[in-house]
Amino acid sequence: MAESVRFYLDQHIHGALAQGLRQRGVHALTAHEAGRCGLPDPEQLAFASEEALVLVTFDVDYLALHRSGLPHAGIAWCEATKHSIGELLRRLLLLHEIMDAEDMRNHLEYL
Repeated sequence: MAESVRFYLDQHIHGALAQGLRQRGVHALTAHEAGRCGLPDPEQLAFASEEALVLVTFDVDYLALHRSGLPHAGIAWCEATKHSIGELLRRLLLLHEIMDAEDMRNHLEYL
């Protein structure tokens, strides 16, 4: 059986999104909960990868890290003002339904 996608929410992602995911049975960890706020982006991505977590972020620097070929467990990205929390939750739940951890490896998903 394929492993489900699990999420790591960057420090700028509202905590309500993590709550919404968890209420629906989806693993979600925030940078705040992990005590990792303020760390450099490559370290955040490395942590997410080591923990097999897809990084959810608004930060465009992760697009460059992806393009550089740096291995990762997956990145889910969108512009900060593009979606409401509810819409972002809906899109992450859909991603969780249709992709598994292996599908997301080294994959960038535009939300």
